[in-house]
Parts: sequence; structure tokens; C-alpha cells
Amino acid sequence: MTIYAVFFYIIAALIIAATGLAITRKHMVHAVLCLVVSFFGTALLFYLLGAPLPAIFQVIIYAGAIMVLFLFIVMMIRIDPEKTHRFPLGHYLAAGGICGAYFVAAVLLTLLSGPRARQPMPAATASPFDFGYYLFDRHWLSIEMISLLLLVALIGTLHLGLGRVGRKQKKGGGQ
Repeated sequence: MTIYAVFFYIIAALIIAATGLAITRKHMVHAVLCLVVSFFGTALLFYLLGAPLPAIFQVIIYAGAIMVLFLFIVMMIRIDPEKTHRFPLGHYLAAGGICGAYFVAAVLLTLLSGPRARQPMPAATASPFDFGYYLFDRHWLSIEMISLLLLVALIGTLHLGLGRVGRKQKKGGGQ
């Protein structure tokens, strides 16, 4: 086993652990911070696999911009962790069953794959300019739709946050 394989498995375990913590935390800020660790681990994994451009995108876009947006949403809504309810046991069992099925499928695909599947794929190379030109030349509408969705999410969060402040002022002001 090479040193790259060791790093790969360590980083993959970090990503799985951080993502698991992100979906099980009751306090939303802790969940977002665990998700940031998961995104940085994914960027490290991209870089380790020889793809520095997606690694940079992962850090700048996801760990940077999207997580700042999530933290802004969490701070605007002010969710109290004590008031949240627990999921029924059936939900945990269903999630565990789905995870188990995916794990079994991954193990079976790994064990039953033929000898051609064990050979490494040839690396595809593209400069950042070529990638950007391709992305904005052929998929400009998708990028504009995503930016519009993020704007709508930001406006909705602002509306929800200001709506709670207005309700608190009405309750306190009438007494």
C-alpha cells in the first residue's frame, strides 16, 4: 500500500465522520462547522487524486461561499436546539437500512468487478481557461438558474428572519 492510498483512506474516513456528525448534531452551527470540515476533506481528496481545479472550487465555492450562506441562514432563523423533536425509531432504521444496502452494493461491485475495472483510468487534463470556457459557453443557462435559486433562498431567509423579529415586537409591544 502506497502513502497515497494511506492518505486517501484517512481523508475518506475524515469525510465520512464529519458528514455523519453534520447530520446528527442538534445545534445547527455545529452541524455547519462539521460540514465545512467535510468540504475541506473533499477538497483534499480531489487534490490527492490529481484534480487541483475542483479542489480549489470546493474550497472557494462550497467551504467558503455556500457555508457562509448557511451560517447566515442559521443566524437569521435562530433555531433553538432544545425545541427540536426527535425522529421516530423507524426513521433511523430506514436510514440505516439504506446505508447498509449502499455499503453492500459497493462491496459487491468491488469484489465482483472484472480485471479491466482494476486498471487505472487515463487522466483527463484541461486548463482552467478551457474548463471555464466550456462551462460558460455551453451551460450558461444552468449557471444563471443556480444563481437565481441562491438569490431566492437568500431573500426567503431574510423574510423568515425579519418575520420572527416583527412577531416578537408585536407580542412585546402590546403588553
